[in-house]
Amino acid sequence: QVQLMESGGRLVQDGGSLQLSCEASGGTFSNYAVGWFRQAPGKEREFVAGISRVGLRKDYANSMKGRCTISRDNAGNTAYLQMYRLKPEDSAVYFCAAMNTVTGVPVSASSQPHYWGQGTQVTVST
Repeated sequence: QVQLMESGGRLVQDGGSLQLSCEASGGTFSNYAVGWFRQAPGKEREFVAGISRVGLRKDYANSMKGRCTISRDNAGNTAYLQMYRLKPEDSAVYFCAAMNTVTGVPVSASSQPHYWGQGTQVTVST
């Protein structure tokens, strides 16, 4: 089964940009659709963005459309989330998740990924 490790979370100023990485190991990365989710203190976990197995299809939460880009490098076993124009309300722990699938459907808000990373903290200061 695949293991996921996120990195790249840090403190960033309001309006700034940040790239998160999700490195996979222990499986054939191209067999998995990948998604990013986030959870802020006292709030439920929410979907941010998802990408299909080979990256042809992507899905974004309405709150993040136009402010982030999800991508993947299957040869490097890594997925990325590039975020722009960050706001304090984007502060959260960001999780990478993977879903074993034979279809070209990306991870979406209704997905229930099987595998999760430990998360990386993103804090956006005012």
